[in-house]
Amino acid sequence: MTSDRTNAETSRDPLELRRRRALFRAMHRGTKEMDWMLGRYAKAELDGMDDAALTTFEQLLANSDPDINSWLIRPELLENLAFGPLIATIRAFHGLDDMPDATPSQDTAS
Repeated sequence: MTSDRTNAETSRDPLELRRRRALFRAMHRGTKEMDWMLGRYAKAELDGMDDAALTTFEQLLANSDPDINSWLIRPELLENLAFGPLIATIRAFHGLDDMPDATPSQDTAS
């Protein structure tokens, strides 16, 4: 009976409702890569997000998978600086900052 009351109380909390919607949207993107990247991050981090962080995450989710994917792979392409810290956090969550740089070398000296 306690869980029923807890579920009823949770469903009335607007922040918790937004978290649940964001989790669903993060886990059901349309591409498996984004489902995995954003879904795992959301599942681990959404409960700790305050209103402002959740709003930023929801705004990120409103973008297309190809855009988000390109920002995660090449964050220097990010045009919307408001997402910069969130993209960096998601990259760190998945250990992408530990990967070797995949960009071609600009070394012209032979």
